[in-house]
Amino acid sequence: MNNDKFAIGNDALCGSDPETLLSGRSLIVVSNRGPVGFSTAEDGSTQIHRSGGGLVTALLGLAQNVDITWIASALNDLEKEWGRGTLVLDESGRSIDLHLVPLKQSVYDGYYNTISNPLLWFLQHSMWDFVNGPTITRDTWQAWEEGYVAANYQFAKVVAQHVRAAPERALVMVQDYHLYLLPRMLRELLRRTRRSKQFTLTHFVHIPWPGPEELRILPSGMRQAILEGLTAVDVLGFQTREDSLNFLRSVESHLPRAHVKYKHGRIWYRNHATVVRDFPISIDVSALKNLAESAEAAEYRTQINEIFKEEQLILRVDRTEPSKNIARGFQAFGEMLELHPEHLGKVKFIALLVPSRLDVDEYHTYHDELMAAAGWVNSRYGTSEWEPVRVILGENYTRAVAALQLYDVLLVNSIADGMNLVAKEGPVINQKDGVLVLSERTGASQQLESGALVISPCDVYATAEALHQALTMPAGERQTRANRLRRLVEENDINAWFCDQIREIHRLGY
Repeated sequence: MNNDKFAIGNDALCGSDPETLLSGRSLIVVSNRGPVGFSTAEDGSTQIHRSGGGLVTALLGLAQNVDITWIASALNDLEKEWGRGTLVLDESGRSIDLHLVPLKQSVYDGYYNTISNPLLWFLQHSMWDFVNGPTITRDTWQAWEEGYVAANYQFAKVVAQHVRAAPERALVMVQDYHLYLLPRMLRELLRRTRRSKQFTLTHFVHIPWPGPEELRILPSGMRQAILEGLTAVDVLGFQTREDSLNFLRSVESHLPRAHVKYKHGRIWYRNHATVVRDFPISIDVSALKNLAESAEAAEYRTQINEIFKEEQLILRVDRTEPSKNIARGFQAFGEMLELHPEHLGKVKFIALLVPSRLDVDEYHTYHDELMAAAGWVNSRYGTSEWEPVRVILGENYTRAVAALQLYDVLLVNSIADGMNLVAKEGPVINQKDGVLVLSERTGASQQLESGALVISPCDVYATAEALHQALTMPAGERQTRANRLRRLVEENDINAWFCDQIREIHRLGY
């Protein structure tokens, strides 16, 4: 991992010394998923491994550059035993203060498996069809009260302890949709203490925010509690301008007595101002490049090269979530082979997939559907000597990085995505001037559309034609597009994402 000092332009707030960013502040990051997971090895020893997901990928980059306290859920008995301690990230001694919050299993199930996923996740990714789901039952309300509300309050109490104990002004950065209620709860817990005005509170939402019409599907009690929670922060961040605007419209429609100023992206509610901004998240470019150059990555490149040999490579790297649109991606590949049979036997589609939330029925069902879609392409177009689609299951970040160096085409066709960091990782380390086929419904499209082939995620025919165009694109155009994508990502990396938020906090005088 890279621990070099970083520089972003000449701004004094984001100079070469990372401590300058947080002068006089304690930084507290709060998320459901921690940066690492704990498990037991075959020999009985405790293993600590890097967690997956875009949120952790992004924030681990931040952890390399500044000292932080990270508060997250304890997901198993080993993590509950850990409780709180110093976690060393690498050989250089760089560390974080990791505090894992123990939640009862019944609380966690309601908080995570019923409310966060699938209710909020599906809503914010526009995945509910509203005719068949969601159905809000007594059990849903119980999961809300005894799960989501209870978990958020337990998190809020832990954060309040850290804010009270901080020797200086604290900057609390809450992450994502699991913890929408925490900000208002934290304000209430600290309201009559000396710390009530001595901390700055931000919340960053990593997934899309729906319009007020879609938000109406939530019962008013849930909807208002979520909006009340988020309007307790000082700075509220989203991935795109569209998400920010949707939130302002949601508050205006559903939060009585709130005053919204669209021009300034400002909400005044309960004698408190919340500024709403878009801060497109990104990656740790230096750390990614270092990993791509490692001996372990080189070994995986050799293995992957053995799979596709002289064929062109279409690649996707995803968690098996319905929003990732994996099944339609396989269907589009089959459509391309049907429309352009000159590709038969000459291209391979490798999908590196991480099984996700299989204990949630909708995710389990979708996992079966995407595997069936891959199998259909293989049975329809494959031969004894050529397998068109190769699905590789399992979480292995280094293997994914190695594959990203080798693609001719990277397919990111999500139905909806907060950002999709794979779309940014690939162009930075790819060695073949690979072409990015990118859904217009990803947050990444706001920044990367000028260098990508942009498609509508539900349009299988257009996706098939985009794959064909990418595979047959002239070398000069491939290089121009690849260079443009690389520059866009490198100029807007994880440090820029963090610095943009710090600059906004400073500008607002918090």
